[in-house]
Amino acid sequence: MYTNKSNFKRKLIASAVASCAMSGFAAPTLAQDDQMLEEVVVTGIRASLERSMDIKRDSAGVVDAISSEDIGKFPDTNLAESLQRITGVSINRKNGEGSEITVRGFGPDFNMVTLNGRTMPTGSAYGGSSGAGSATRGGNSRAFDFANLSADSVSGVEVYKTSKASIATGGIGATVNVKTSNPLDEPGLNVSVAGKAIMDTTNRTGDDVTPEVSGIFSWSDDDGMFGVSLSASYSERDSGVTSATVNDWSVAEWGAGDTQTIYDNPANSDIFVNAPEVGQLYSRPNDVRYTFADRTRERTNARLAFQFRPMDSLTASLDYTFAQNDQSAHRGEVTTWVQNGGFVQNVEFDDSAIKTPIFITESYDPARRDVGFSQQYRSQEDTLESTGLNIEWDVTDQFSLVFDAHNSTMESLPTGPGRAGSLDIGVGSSIKSGASWQFSGADIPNWTHTIDGDLEENLSSSVMRVFSVEQTSEVDQFKVDGHWEFDNGSRFDFGIERREMNSNTVSYNGNNNQVLGGWGASAPGEFPDGSFEPFNVAGEFDDPSTGNSPPIGFRADARELGAFLVEEYSDQQAYIGVENTEQDAVRNSASNNEIQEDTDAVYVQFGSVGQLADFEVNVLAGLRYETTDQTSSSETPPLAYYIWSSDNDFTAVSASPDTPTVDGQKYDVLLPSLDFSMNFSDNLIGRASYSQTIARPGLSSLGSVISFGQPNGSTLNAGTTVEATGQNPQLAPLESSNVDVSLEWYYDDASYASVGLFEKRVENFTGSEITEQTFDIRDQTAGPRALAARDALESIGANVDNANLYAMMQILANPSEYPGGASELNDAVVADLNDQAGYEFITPNADDPLMEYEFSTTINNREAKLYGAEFALQHFFGETGFGVQANYTIVRGDVKFDNLDITSDQFALLGLSDTANLVLMYENYGFETRLAYNWRDEYLNQTNWGSNNPGYVEAQSQLDMNISYYFTDNLSVSFEGINMTGEDRREHGRNENMMIFYDDLGARYQLGARYSF
Repeated sequence: MYTNKSNFKRKLIASAVASCAMSGFAAPTLAQDDQMLEEVVVTGIRASLERSMDIKRDSAGVVDAISSEDIGKFPDTNLAESLQRITGVSINRKNGEGSEITVRGFGPDFNMVTLNGRTMPTGSAYGGSSGAGSATRGGNSRAFDFANLSADSVSGVEVYKTSKASIATGGIGATVNVKTSNPLDEPGLNVSVAGKAIMDTTNRTGDDVTPEVSGIFSWSDDDGMFGVSLSASYSERDSGVTSATVNDWSVAEWGAGDTQTIYDNPANSDIFVNAPEVGQLYSRPNDVRYTFADRTRERTNARLAFQFRPMDSLTASLDYTFAQNDQSAHRGEVTTWVQNGGFVQNVEFDDSAIKTPIFITESYDPARRDVGFSQQYRSQEDTLESTGLNIEWDVTDQFSLVFDAHNSTMESLPTGPGRAGSLDIGVGSSIKSGASWQFSGADIPNWTHTIDGDLEENLSSSVMRVFSVEQTSEVDQFKVDGHWEFDNGSRFDFGIERREMNSNTVSYNGNNNQVLGGWGASAPGEFPDGSFEPFNVAGEFDDPSTGNSPPIGFRADARELGAFLVEEYSDQQAYIGVENTEQDAVRNSASNNEIQEDTDAVYVQFGSVGQLADFEVNVLAGLRYETTDQTSSSETPPLAYYIWSSDNDFTAVSASPDTPTVDGQKYDVLLPSLDFSMNFSDNLIGRASYSQTIARPGLSSLGSVISFGQPNGSTLNAGTTVEATGQNPQLAPLESSNVDVSLEWYYDDASYASVGLFEKRVENFTGSEITEQTFDIRDQTAGPRALAARDALESIGANVDNANLYAMMQILANPSEYPGGASELNDAVVADLNDQAGYEFITPNADDPLMEYEFSTTINNREAKLYGAEFALQHFFGETGFGVQANYTIVRGDVKFDNLDITSDQFALLGLSDTANLVLMYENYGFETRLAYNWRDEYLNQTNWGSNNPGYVEAQSQLDMNISYYFTDNLSVSFEGINMTGEDRREHGRNENMMIFYDDLGARYQLGARYSF
């Protein structure tokens, strides 16, 4: 453990004895001379917090820190969980563990993470960006995922909330430096081994208890010339989650009279109860899904370091870091789709400003609709490797140089069958004759249905999809830093840096639907017996009420189902994989986006100590100049056309790939920084800082291709929009002007209170410019055939909804099968044709019009101001062993999302929320105990979910505990509880009744032991 050494004169013997009793591990050696100094060793929680407090106190600017002892004693699975205890830092969790950080309102892409001062590569592509659930990622990420790192080998973390000229650019919110220890830091032989038994209460199918083991070995010779250290850790965790989601909410403005609604019924229809006023906004859900996932995570970390110090003034260090995180999950769904048109029997709205349905009732009789039981398998491996060389040379007593170079890579690669990140097998049972849903007034929607027959006996495939995303990143960095100290306490720092970053994201199969049994699940009984296990998904929820939702569901291995379907549908060339196989056109397009950023930097900074009005003042002024050469290379097969296969189901078909599109830009920045502090007394410090910082645009915005969305029905009908998105490799970096002022009172050895105010004025936020535009893509949903079908429907008084329109187009195209023409239309025929039972799909003709797109291009057109306050208190109650930490952060912004505006593309600041922490501590008689409460207020998480809706993550809290007991100085045992009260995560749209995601989470417990010698 970290040892903090304090010296006392003999007249303070009583205090020394009390301090020794508090620590429980060390006794003072009493001197015989009043003037002799004596050493008292203070260990444990208090020592680590004192060290963190000293870093904060002695730093220029606003810096918070956590020492290794601090991290080791928190009940945290990784560094992000510890970082959330710092004022202004909040975290996003993935798989129940801390993953990414938000600092002062700036999300993960806008914070720079370094390892021992080295810029680390990033990458996250879990789930192949399938969009099913809140955990999937699509690559093109600048965010560092802390879930990949174990805390065992980390000696400290520093969070720089104000910038300095010597710090690498890229973090507007903060720069977080993760520090590891080296062998010459701890002389002699030091060995520590630890093990934990992990029990996750959410586990269903894995092991109830999984292992975590770690060890640290460090050795240096007696002369302090040679040293070597090795740290390693391995952790397994089996867990589960039960969730609810609505795949999309459509929002529109209510019309008058017989104006068509997004329910494909006229506004004056008597099916609507408590209907909106004319001009009022209202909503329609796409579906309701209850989901489950059974997950396995294996994390391996290792670090090897060598040091050589041939003389006191020269130290060379060579190190290698490895971190690998393997994740896999079996996931399943129970899905009930909300239909439209003539199926809708009743819609009762609530009284929200945006009217949201309380109840929806539908009847399909005599037709039947399917209940969905999709089965998915996800697997991804993230691997970080870093090799670095560092040389520190004290040229003279006053002048020193530091040379540092490293190569670091990050790979986030799919490891499922055929390199799939997510293998999705659509399964349905088409025996549903009616359904009803309740949305408003519940944590999650409830639903009931009427079925005719046995669900399992009628299971059929619908579609098979393979989602796969790979992100690989590499950073090569070289820098030289110089430091000159003057006799008067002033100093001069300078440095040069070269940093080359390459990030390559390849996405496969984004629009590839292999229609097998048909969207209507029209091949009942095709799977072998025993393929599915009945499973009551609704019964898996612990916290939210599922009402009268039926106790149904199935579990299966999507890999086994996929292998069966490949053989069963060999005549359709069904496949699992990402290879670019030709079948009339490109079956599974690969979109390749590569960004290269080469940055050269030089900086100078000057520090001075002086007096002002009898107060000691410290000034650190710096200037950093950077130039960046950015190149974007994108290769994506262009869209050729859409296949229309049922009412709202379309498949995109790509043409052969073109040559890569290459574009880029060069830009430079000049970034000043100024830190000023005044010691009003020995214990009271005031600070003021000003700096300019930058953050580079998101990687996904810097490409040079157009991405096409898919229609959700005929463009003849209200509520159908087709979107296309263009990237922009000419985007400028975000530029922020930052002001901080703070006051810190260090009123005891391990106690302090502080208050700080901050403001950030940011330019060059990105927004969208939306225009109506056409491309060389035909629209069969609005051409002559579609118009003729609409006329035919109107002639017989049938509703012109997507299902009827699609069916009528098929009827008119096949007069030999439907000699009666429009009169042949009935519910059974509509259901049959939309189930695609052996009928040709509808593709464009030459006389169809061009598809009209809402074309969105990313541009620099926004600016915003963020401001807030941070309050912190750390206090130990004398020598009782009791202590408390508390902090509260207020974050505000001047740009908010307007939930009542659906006509414009909106810009809003994401992640802004108040946060609070309260930690109670006790350390005495061999015990070390922490009880930690963390709270985060509601925040805007996204602005473009589904049909351009916002997503608000509701206020959430978490209670963690850690208890350790030391049998000896070397042997300890521990018990940890994480999220002990099982707090959940809920995200909603434009109002609280428009639920998007709900994750029912649980507690995790860890029992461990550690031995050091």
